[in-house]
Amino acid sequence: MTSYFIQAAIYLFVAVFCVLLAKRLGLGSVLGYLIAGLIIGPITGIAGDETETIQHFAEFGVVMMLFVVGLELSPKALWNMKHQLLGLGGLQITLTTAIITALGVALDFPWQTSLVVGLILSLSSTAIVIQSFAEKSLNKTEGGKAAFSILLSQDIAVIPMLAIIPLLAIPAYFGLPEVTTVVAEHASNISLVDHLSGLEYVGAIILAITLIIVLGHYTSKPLFTLIAKSGLREMYTATALLLVIAIAALMSVVGLSPALGTFLAGVVLANSEFRHELESNIQPFKALLLGLFFVTVGAGISFAVVFENALLIGSLTLAVIVIKALVLLALAVIFKIKKSDGWLLALSLAQAGEFGFVVLSFSSQSQALPEQWVAILSPVITLSMFFTPLLFIFYDKVITQQYLTSQQKKEADPIDKKGQIIIAGIGRFGQVINRLLTAHGFETTVIDQSTAIIDRVKRVDMHAYYGDATNSALLDTAGIEDASLFVIAIDDKERVVDLVKYIRQFHPHLPIVARAYDRGHAYALEAAGADHVFVETYHTALEMGKRALQFLGLEESQAEKSKDLYFQAGKEHHQKLREAWTKANEKSDLFNNYIEMFISLEKEMRIALQKRFNEK
Repeated sequence: MTSYFIQAAIYLFVAVFCVLLAKRLGLGSVLGYLIAGLIIGPITGIAGDETETIQHFAEFGVVMMLFVVGLELSPKALWNMKHQLLGLGGLQITLTTAIITALGVALDFPWQTSLVVGLILSLSSTAIVIQSFAEKSLNKTEGGKAAFSILLSQDIAVIPMLAIIPLLAIPAYFGLPEVTTVVAEHASNISLVDHLSGLEYVGAIILAITLIIVLGHYTSKPLFTLIAKSGLREMYTATALLLVIAIAALMSVVGLSPALGTFLAGVVLANSEFRHELESNIQPFKALLLGLFFVTVGAGISFAVVFENALLIGSLTLAVIVIKALVLLALAVIFKIKKSDGWLLALSLAQAGEFGFVVLSFSSQSQALPEQWVAILSPVITLSMFFTPLLFIFYDKVITQQYLTSQQKKEADPIDKKGQIIIAGIGRFGQVINRLLTAHGFETTVIDQSTAIIDRVKRVDMHAYYGDATNSALLDTAGIEDASLFVIAIDDKERVVDLVKYIRQFHPHLPIVARAYDRGHAYALEAAGADHVFVETYHTALEMGKRALQFLGLEESQAEKSKDLYFQAGKEHHQKLREAWTKANEKSDLFNNYIEMFISLEKEMRIALQKRFNEK
């Protein structure tokens, strides 16, 4: 027992140290986990024969991740993605498999074996990519959405792959005994599909999937309602784990990927009112097991095998990354995924994936691949996954910077129409202001430095000019001398302050209305000379607070009065807080004084608010 505690402590210590160091250096947590695995495994030899056993356990993190992904996708959302799943995802799998198969045939390998290798290497790492997207906030980008669609397509495609691969076995070529069943001997000890015919196996798959859908749809609500009435929070955790483990077991005994079964269950439960409760209970287990999975991937690299076949493994790894990246770049052009998003798609999915290990093992058991091929392809998959965080770093440091530089070099649009109001920034904030002003008949000149945003607003019949609003020559062209108002709705905090200072110095009589990111930014803009400053979330928060009071039983008039009183109390204390903040900025040792004053004034505001509300 003591040895297990010592091993667990070593694993966790190295993982925590490497991940924190990797995050500090801007390398991402995934690379930290992989490096921890390298240290524990091939470098120091701390991890022994237990690595493979732990990896089977850690793969359950991938299973949980697919369940959580499914919870985020309702059946309707999945149906709406059918064109991306079948078109973009289907083409990626087909083209990658076809190219690798053709190369294998050209090298005089049997087409069956080449096809199996192509299918295995066409899969990418859902675990690494989704984790990296979440850390780098790339989920909502065009490239991120496209990559997510392809990953879903690949995960779903594993089902037909597992059905097809046994049919591609050619035992005579490998000197192996004939295989007469559709499903060869599984790694698990229990299987319900051994020695089934093809049609019987397909029937078993359909029955298992139907069972998940029916039980998930009809029994989940009564079950979780019963648990909610019990008042025992730990029962939610136990039931969530039971659900995932039971589905994983069902998929395993019918020869399918457990992750695909849990993903399907997540989709079925996506519209359930208990979805968030399920997700919050699964999340800690998922994150920890995923980290452990990445550690075991790093620990599983065999330096002996890699060094003995260094040229072959290195060449194959490079070939896989290049082929997949080129295919994805071509698809980005076909599906009009432009600029840096196309590169994000290509670089994020250029690796092989964790499901590749599953299909590789299954191919070996089905006698579709010989052991010597498995020994070579396994480190190829691992190394390609290991290089993925480095590709993300390349995207961050080179690709995005290249596009930012090229965008900055682009000449500003000629401004041929001058309005009495100049608006700098036409994002979600600036659009609302522009619509309101133009609805009252005012002419506006809108300037923004994002071509993507300008193209987007043109679709809704809103015109904007490309250019840098802090450029004095561009402002002169925009007619700043004759303007009646300057509205600033730019995201960049420093640029906004610089712009206000410039306008106040050279156009002192021009009124300035500016958006602030937070309270401190608002003080800085006021000090720079802005006439009116609005903290971007303040009024929305007040309105939400008013609605919250109504839901809690206050009449609308009472809630409105409370909101107004809070706003007024804030205005009365605004000057004191700004002066304290300014002094704290000038002398850092006075920052604590500002915090103390803020807390004191907040208490005064609360007391005054309660007093005034009771009086009125």
